[in-house]
Amino acid sequence: MSSVSKALLHRVAEAGRAGVAFTLDGQPASALAGDTVLTAVLTQCGQLRRNEFSGAPRAGFCMMGACQDCWVLTADGARLRACSTFIEPGMALLTGREPA
Repeated sequence: MSSVSKALLHRVAEAGRAGVAFTLDGQPASALAGDTVLTAVLTQCGQLRRNEFSGAPRAGFCMMGACQDCWVLTADGARLRACSTFIEPGMALLTGREPA
């Protein structure tokens, strides 16, 4: 298993919010209601996307919507800012990571 397949964030306490089903790179995934896309993705794997110039994995930078490093693609080709967009049921997100 590659290092980008392992979750970067781990929940240690909170679990009382409702679950939200979404897909990540075509695979079923789940988050908690109120999670940002950034949190939802990084609790599943180790990257949000690949850098368009170098191909290196990226996981966000400023975490407050200022740097534009957390853009992530949806399966229909739309881009959204992962640190300031809340996860919604049925979202289909793509990270560009290599299959595990």
